[in-house]
Amino acid sequence: MKKMFIKLISFLFMIGALSSSAIAIEKLHFVVPGGAGGGWDGCARGTGEALVKSGLLESASFENMSGGGGGKALSWMIKTMPENTVMVQSTPIVLRSISRHSGYVSDSAASGVLSYKDVTPIAGIIGDYGALAVAADSPFKTFQDVVDAYNANPKSVKMAGGSTRGSMDHLIGALAFQSAGANPNDVVYIPYDGGGAALAGLLSGEGQILSTGFSEALAAGDQVRILGITANERSADAPSVPTLKEQGYDAYFVNWRGFFGPPNMNAADRYEIAKMLGDMQSTPEWEVVRKRNAYVNIYNPGFDFMGFLEKQTEEMTDLMKQLGVI
Repeated sequence: MKKMFIKLISFLFMIGALSSSAIAIEKLHFVVPGGAGGGWDGCARGTGEALVKSGLLESASFENMSGGGGGKALSWMIKTMPENTVMVQSTPIVLRSISRHSGYVSDSAASGVLSYKDVTPIAGIIGDYGALAVAADSPFKTFQDVVDAYNANPKSVKMAGGSTRGSMDHLIGALAFQSAGANPNDVVYIPYDGGGAALAGLLSGEGQILSTGFSEALAAGDQVRILGITANERSADAPSVPTLKEQGYDAYFVNWRGFFGPPNMNAADRYEIAKMLGDMQSTPEWEVVRKRNAYVNIYNPGFDFMGFLEKQTEEMTDLMKQLGVI
């Protein structure tokens, strides 16, 4: 019965959207829930760049709205319900609602925890592996060197990340250290507001290792040395970067990124933006962005995206319990 209801809703959504196909969105405002230089920022700006250069969109604007581990932007989208505006998000919107992060808890106790269900899922568009990196002049040449230093003195290895404890960056590092036999809750984690600030913390020596997205690590260029990524095989876009798996550490994870609209978003607008994002992935302008960031193309629109989010909530709950985060 539930499946029949979902199919009926999907059908009505498509009919309503197609009947309004004459409506054209020419401008989009991208809200980024974190600071400049992070994975959200790179995905939003790269998407806007490809849409405009390919002619699918007339213009794109961007706004960084950091705070509350992404909760500030989510709350703003819910309260203001802006038109022609999308918010980039990823696995953290699932993680935060599971862990009841304060930035995702509304002022009203009756309202409970804010989540992806409070906004409109439009489409997932890319996958981005996690990466562990060190400063270019670091004595650590491999992840084994980091593990050896940690085993000798756990407090000597501080891990920097672009968001709060329990975030995607924290989870990536926790997985890696757990695969090395360490208790992930014993690893010193230093949270920063965005990937750019986390990189600065690494380069200043506040942290000895950076847990981040693969695309963010690549964007740092020769400032860092990437010790390993959470993929099963090396990326064809960056073949010189090793995986953690090939070094003997079974730490696999791929983080999705996608876009959400405000609650009660017009069905036609939702459909048009989702289609635009799908069309974008076959353009040469997007391939430039994708290759530059070593993104894995996905396209997961509308109700398929919602179903994916529900499934990931279950999987991430189990994983966070396993890691002792919740």
